[in-house]
Amino acid sequence: MADFRLEAETRTEFGKGSARRTRRAGRVPAVLYGHGQDVVHLSLPAREFAAALRNGGGNALLTIVLDGNEQLALTKAIQRDPLTRQHKHADLLLVRRGEKTTVEVPIVIVGEPAPDAIPNHQLNTVSIEADATKLPDSIEVDITGRSAGQNIAAGDLVLPSGSTLITDPEAMVIGFLGAPTAEALEAELAEAEAEAGIEREESDSAAEGTGEGDVVPEPSAQGSGESMDSAEKSADN
Repeated sequence: MADFRLEAETRTEFGKGSARRTRRAGRVPAVLYGHGQDVVHLSLPAREFAAALRNGGGNALLTIVLDGNEQLALTKAIQRDPLTRQHKHADLLLVRRGEKTTVEVPIVIVGEPAPDAIPNHQLNTVSIEADATKLPDSIEVDITGRSAGQNIAAGDLVLPSGSTLITDPEAMVIGFLGAPTAEALEAELAEAEAEAGIEREESDSAAEGTGEGDVVPEPSAQGSGESMDSAEKSADN
């Protein structure tokens, strides 16, 4: 796990106006707390902080250098602008080497399931307890060749040495469903159309094959009359 060193500065002004000025100066407002110490208000270099999160993940171990003193910290909460994704504020938790801490670790899926299986992702992260200086960036799950019913629970995950799973071991991480057949899809579509009150029209070829829609011409009335006249004439003769 990488250790990122950030030069912090103490903040003495607070409020929205002060926070905006701090961000315009290329820094991120933050608070540092933990181990019974008073909350420290500080700012971090925005570019370096973003690089630490980008390269180390949400559980990146930070070395905060403030007034010549170094302290280890983890990010516990980050506020971002919904549009620009700029970091607006960060909460940092003090940690010590060898200390156990609980964090959420993202799940990374690799591989492809069997052709007849559809993966159903249930959990994107799991909670683990581990040494604060040995936190994993992610937990990899290989789903290669998995078929329907071969589900993966939290207890099936391979955790780094020294880590303890906090999430319920029976919690489903990824389930695998059987891919529906063409007949099943057609039946489902027909059922949905029936519920919506949509009636299907039969194709022309189907109609021709069953003889539906064919009109049988009736005998000509004029032709029938002429036949009767001929018969009467023959009788007269």
